[in-house]
Parts: sequence; structure tokens; C-alpha cells
Amino acid sequence: MKVFISSVQKEFTTEREALAKYLGDDPLLRRFFESFLFERDVPASDLRPDEIYLDEVRKCDLYIGLFGDEYGWENDEGLSPTHLEYIEATEQGKTRLIFVKGASDGEKCEKMRNLISEVGSQLVRRRFSGTEDLLPSVYASLVDFLEDSGKLNRSPWDASSARRSTLEDIDSEKVSRFVRLARKARNFPLPIESEPHEVLAHLNLLDDQQPTNAALLLFGEKPQHFATTSEIKCAHFHGTEVAKPIPSYQVYKGTAFELVDQAIDFVMSKVNASTGTRKNSAQAPVTYEIPREVVAEAIVNAIAHRDYFSNGSVQVMLFSDRLEIRNPGRLPTTLTLDQLREPHSSIPTNPLLAEPLYLTQYIERMGTGTRDMIRLCKEAGLPEPEFSITDGFVTTVRRIVTDPVTDPVTDPVTDPVTDPVRKLLLVLVEGALRPSELQRGLELAHRPTFRENYLYPALEADLIERTIPDKPSSRLQKYRLTDKGRAFLDNQR
Repeated sequence: MKVFISSVQKEFTTEREALAKYLGDDPLLRRFFESFLFERDVPASDLRPDEIYLDEVRKCDLYIGLFGDEYGWENDEGLSPTHLEYIEATEQGKTRLIFVKGASDGEKCEKMRNLISEVGSQLVRRRFSGTEDLLPSVYASLVDFLEDSGKLNRSPWDASSARRSTLEDIDSEKVSRFVRLARKARNFPLPIESEPHEVLAHLNLLDDQQPTNAALLLFGEKPQHFATTSEIKCAHFHGTEVAKPIPSYQVYKGTAFELVDQAIDFVMSKVNASTGTRKNSAQAPVTYEIPREVVAEAIVNAIAHRDYFSNGSVQVMLFSDRLEIRNPGRLPTTLTLDQLREPHSSIPTNPLLAEPLYLTQYIERMGTGTRDMIRLCKEAGLPEPEFSITDGFVTTVRRIVTDPVTDPVTDPVTDPVTDPVRKLLLVLVEGALRPSELQRGLELAHRPTFRENYLYPALEADLIERTIPDKPSSRLQKYRLTDKGRAFLDNQR
């Protein structure tokens, strides 16, 4: 089916080219659609341009209209090419998908405001701020078209609604927290006081007013009630093979954001770490043997790109010689394993799930993630990460192998002080810190993990103490090493 991408105006050159490329790269959409761009697909001829593009509108199956601030060049009748295209698509009975740039129309020229008003009286318009949110909006609209036309029998997982789910299953506080983060990170256009259904509608996470699977995994009160296999299984082994007993094993549940934070913190609590000095910051910096950014990229990719129709779960396994992250997924047909090491397009398997992760800076949309992992591993003195496909997609990050018997990190059973507590003590070596400073120094994102695995065990072991013991919840509260804690660190040197 041919998709006519509207607007020959220079205002949308970047968006139109990105949209055409997206339709050609996406493994689902490219099975059904081919795009038409006037400047790309029309050879030189003696025909008038308006005759050509209006003829292409007649030939297309769908019309995508991009409406911006400018109305554009006008013919003798005072109509712009975009307006003429829209009129022709309407008269021909074409499916019309209209996307308006900007949260409001106050700054647009009068004729464009009138056109937007005219369109609004006939069909639903979607708004976008740039390429980053235009693409998932178009994706959702085209999937709806395929379903309505009977060409797609099974909806993509992220765009499908879960049985018996309602807006009551969405946690409004989680939605508000997302809006705050997204506004700060990516200038998300909706105000903080927006209602949950408004935010979900803006993110294309509603299916006939019912939350989609992506909405429930991102903002649900009990996400695993609807997506059982979305949990993450994390395991730590002392050796190089899977073997029982497993020293440390956790199954994490929660939203996509919480899954990412918990899985990252699990890995960072097990790998080796060293501390620097407070020369440039309030807390002594912690340097991990595997950079946190590498761990985060691999885990986020596993969650964003996995196949959620599969009964498998994401598995994070830390061995003495490597970190393995497995997910039940595969590469898009347009990508190869070798291309992951080169500049490549970002083609998320679940774009409606990936979009909020992008808006909160959990991921980037430039296709640079795997190359960033390679660069960071090299800078840390580690071998390049390995990418493979077996019974799913596997990312392997090699560790610097140390003696597994004498290394206190890889053999903590004989040590009454857990490795997370040891890392906490190292951060406190140069003085007292607030909880938030400690958490930043340890590069931990999940507050409950910090408290349960680091802070509370150190307090119970009398290795640290509060600076204001009579007021444990004081906003001025800090933590410092006890004599016992200092003695422990001295014995470790």
C-alpha cells in the first residue's frame, strides 16, 4: 500500500525524510507500506508540480498530513499545496492521518489555523513536537489502520489492550512522576497536572479508552498481573557456569522503569569497585569494573526490544568471568549482528514501550547504544561486548578475571560483610554523607534496593551510624563510619 507523505514545505524536510526511512526500516510496517516523497520519487518532467502530487494523492492508499506553523505557497485560488492535497484526499475518500506540530496553534499563521480547524471538524488530529514523538504516533495510527482493514490479525504486543484492564489499573502517581522526569529530560509538552488518561492518549497508550500492554507495564499498579513474563530474573554465580547452589538469585517485578533500576542495582552490587577522592565532588566517586552505563544499556535494550508474546523472561546472569543478559527476542530483519558495531538506525521492537523510556533518558533514539557500550568497555580496559542470537538475543560483557578463591567479591560466603555494604563503607571513607549523596555515589537508582541491601545492613552491623541518632528521619540526617567500620576497612587494605 502506498502512503503519501504530505507537505512539500521545507518546514518538515527532516520529519518527512525520517518518516519515510522509518516506514522502510520497521520490520512490521515495511511489510505493508511504501512511502511517496515528492522530491525523492518524482523524476524531472514538463508537468506542473501540483498536477504530479495531486495525481499521487489519487493513487495512494493513505494520506499523512503534516501541519506546522506556515501555510505555504498559494496558488491563484489562495490554496497551498498541503491544503490542495488534503482536499483531494478527502474527495477521493482516502484514509487521512493528520499530525499537527506544537501543543497549541496560537503562533501559527491564520490560514494554517483555519485549515487545522477545518480538519478538526472532520477527523481526529494528533499533535507532535518533533521527530522523536511523530514516529511512534504514526506507528500507532498505521497499526490501527491495518487492524481495521483486517490486514493485521494480531496486534503488536505494546499496542494491544490487556483483557479486563481499565484506567483503574494505572497508578496516577507513577504517571505524574513520569511527566516530571520527561519534562525535565526532554521538554515533554504536557503539564505536570495532566490527568493520566491525557498522558496515555498523548503517548498512544490507549486502545479505545483501554490501557495498552505498554501502558500497564510502564505505569500499572501491578504490571505483572497483565504481563506475567515481564519480570526479570537475576542470578550471581561464583564460577563460569550455571550451577547450584546459586549464591544470589532475585526475581524482580514492577514497572519497566523499576525493572531496569532493580536489575542494574543487582549487578552493580556484585561487581568489583574502587573509590577515588572527593577532590571534585561531595562524595568519593565509585569506579566499577564494568561501567554502569554499559550494564544499563544492555538491560534497557533487553526490556525494550524483547518479544513479549514469548513465555520467556529477561535473564541477567553474572559469572566470575562475564555478565550475560538474555532476552526472548531477535534483531529486526534490516539489522545484522555486525551492523550493531556500526552506525545504524534505531528500530525498537516495541516502539510504544520504548518512547517513554526515551523521554525519561533511559535510552537514546539514535542507534548509538551498542557502539557506546563498545567504547565504554574499551575505556575501562575490558574486551568489546559480544552480541549473539541463540534461543534469544544475548549480550555478553567480559570481566577482568581475578582469583575466584581469594577475591572477596566473587567469594563472599566466608565474609560476614556483604559486598554492597563494603561499597557503602568505601564511599563513606572520607566523611559523613546524606542518603541521596550516598545513593548517587554508589550509582544506584532504586531507593528500596539502596536501603535494604546497603544502608540497613550496615547500620545493623554497627559499621555506620547516624549523625542525628535521635531523629532518624530528619532531613538533615547524614551517615558516617563507626570505629568498627573504619577498622573493617583498615583490615581490607
